[in-house]
Amino acid sequence: MENQFGIAEALKELGIHNENSGVSSGSVWLTGKGEKLESYSPVNWQLVGVVRSATEEEYNQVVDTALKGFREWREWPAPKRGEVIRQIGLELRKYKASLGKLVSWEMGKSFQEGLGEVQEMIDICDFAVGLSRQLHGLTMHSERPSHRMYEQYHSLGAVGIISSFNFPVAVWSWNAMIAWVCGDVCVWKPSEKVPLCSIACQKIINTVFEANEVPEGVSCLVNGGVQTGQLLSHDRRIPLLSATGSIRMGKKVGEAVGARLGKALLELGGNNAIIITEDADLDMAIRSILFGAVGTCGQRCTSTRRLIIHESIYEEIKRMLVNAYSQLKIGNPLDVSNHVGPLIDKTAVNLYLNALEKIREEGGVFAVEGGLLEGTQYESDCYVKPAIAEVENSYKIVQEETFAPILYLIRYNNISQAIEMHNSVVQGLSSAIMTNNLKYAEQFLSHEGSDCGIANVNIGTSGAEIGGAFGGEKETGGGRESGSDAWKIYMRRQTNTINYGTDLPLAQGIKFDI
Repeated sequence: MENQFGIAEALKELGIHNENSGVSSGSVWLTGKGEKLESYSPVNWQLVGVVRSATEEEYNQVVDTALKGFREWREWPAPKRGEVIRQIGLELRKYKASLGKLVSWEMGKSFQEGLGEVQEMIDICDFAVGLSRQLHGLTMHSERPSHRMYEQYHSLGAVGIISSFNFPVAVWSWNAMIAWVCGDVCVWKPSEKVPLCSIACQKIINTVFEANEVPEGVSCLVNGGVQTGQLLSHDRRIPLLSATGSIRMGKKVGEAVGARLGKALLELGGNNAIIITEDADLDMAIRSILFGAVGTCGQRCTSTRRLIIHESIYEEIKRMLVNAYSQLKIGNPLDVSNHVGPLIDKTAVNLYLNALEKIREEGGVFAVEGGLLEGTQYESDCYVKPAIAEVENSYKIVQEETFAPILYLIRYNNISQAIEMHNSVVQGLSSAIMTNNLKYAEQFLSHEGSDCGIANVNIGTSGAEIGGAFGGEKETGGGRESGSDAWKIYMRRQTNTINYGTDLPLAQGIKFDI
């Protein structure tokens, strides 16, 4: 493989080979007798490596090991588990550059975004370390004399994690670090489009776990395709399944997990909008829009897809955006002079091209034309032009999420109309308003405002911090990951009542004497 921007050295440092087992129950790597997954870089469509995936038999072997490891891991005091996570954070700092480079090369996002994704992993480790001393319950007064009531949290068990291609490592870490601190074990099925990133992470984790004599099975990896995801979804041994992906995928996962009365943590699609009011700081608005719309080539669940612009500044915003888009540099994402890399694969390119055609069919007009990018500087067929289209919010294609750099411009004339248009999609992940009007900002954040799980003022829709809970409403799934009290879904809550008296009064004053 051609050594572009030191990718060969990064792969060597991370222990990635031409052929790799993608099945691990910790330090033990299984043969991987399932289908071979070939990882091609969207940068130049060259083979990065081959990963051998899990068979159903190997999957069951891994889960059995995980359950055995859970029985020991849950007995470790939470601060001791936190100390292991602290060391993982230190190890990730050592490998930040090489892992960030692999993320960029295998997925196609810019190197800066690859580094940012690893930094998210480091940040969640830091968060989890503090959390390890704050897994607190609640004490309450009993209505019965000489009684004490309280709630406590216990480790849940084996947590399944299905992650998406667009964040090959960060979203897994959001789940894994918190689950581990809570005393759970994890079984990870990464996207088959970016399997090498998962192997690199597992090897980094194994180094720390082995040094601390962590039980085998606490960190498990089962690379595979749809069948492996189905095994996790239907497996009664997995009390919680966290899945990140499309709404279509999430509905199937939710149905399967719900049928066995398990818990599903779903992080699904977004159709995120920014409302721009007539008094907004336009320079700040353009900067927020630009990264939200074209960062990761529009392949973030929080990417900005719709701009709802007050009619008095519509033409000015359009002019500024057209000028900003003309300055974008598109190309190899490891070249730090480029802003935008490729889409993940040719399937994504076709979905992008089909969306452009549907925009035209419904009457949309392009302020910035889209299409394929061709030329010797583009080393694969996955590079596309970020597009801007003037549309109506009611267009069918606008109501859908297209995982590509297409930005829709929509006019409004009053704030109530803007919020109504904003909320009139089935997705409910991230949202923002750009305004200097306090009343508009508060209305947007009130019960009659944004119906999304994330609502921002004077920042864009993309780029969430670790400290806050991440997730959305409606068909985005309703799950919450990362910060705040998201840890509670990884544990089981128990209410306890202790009678330290000599009588046995019943609740609600019920008398049942014999």
